[in-house]
Amino acid sequence: MPDFALWRYALGMLCAFNVGVAKTGVPGMGILAIPLFVVAVGNARLSAGWLLPILLFADTFAVWHFRKHPAANRLFALLPWVAVGMAAGAWLLVYDDRVLRPVIGAIILTMLVLFLLRKRAVNPLPVEGVAASGFYGIFAGFATMVANAAGPIMNLYLLTKKLTREEFVATGAWFFFLVNLSKIPVYWKHGLMSQSSLLFDLAMAPATLAGALVGKRLLTRIPQHVFEAAVIVLSVLATIVLFIPNR
Repeated sequence: MPDFALWRYALGMLCAFNVGVAKTGVPGMGILAIPLFVVAVGNARLSAGWLLPILLFADTFAVWHFRKHPAANRLFALLPWVAVGMAAGAWLLVYDDRVLRPVIGAIILTMLVLFLLRKRAVNPLPVEGVAASGFYGIFAGFATMVANAAGPIMNLYLLTKKLTREEFVATGAWFFFLVNLSKIPVYWKHGLMSQSSLLFDLAMAPATLAGALVGKRLLTRIPQHVFEAAVIVLSVLATIVLFIPNR
């Protein structure tokens, strides 16, 4: 088990809880976990690999829960472009923490801007055709490989497909399950996962499961705009930390 201060474990559990909530009904919660997890681990480069098993655990739960509703055919045109973006992201992983912290921060802020534009019914991105698949796929692949931060861009893409709520959540769950599974050998090769990271992730599992269970209930009881406002504000504050040099 990593020799972390107690507050790092507590922050990691908060992130794991947010991931669980995001996977089962409140997608906006996921973006908050990424910058906070960098702070919990203390290294932007390692944080992507350490967070991956937590995401996969939550993905597995979501895939099982929404197993009757996926619209997988909506992803076929996207997947080749996702692979291109993931390849570009894998190349960037050779750089150290001083490069990756601001890159991850910039990715998250870009995702938040896109999320806010979508909330104002303004989608600045292409909607149909090869251009749309290429843009969404490359951006999503790059963001997920470098920072596990493809959630908002995939939400925008799936919104253009006119899916039912169940299809939306289920299709996203299958997409991230398959993509996150494919990232394991890349992260392992780059030394982003280890026995210590897996033990840390195992300790986070109860918080992830709790978040997944709570997420289903909270979605029906708390107004969506309250969640989204809180997530946006906290994400911006947490992301600012990424632009501060890690001494």
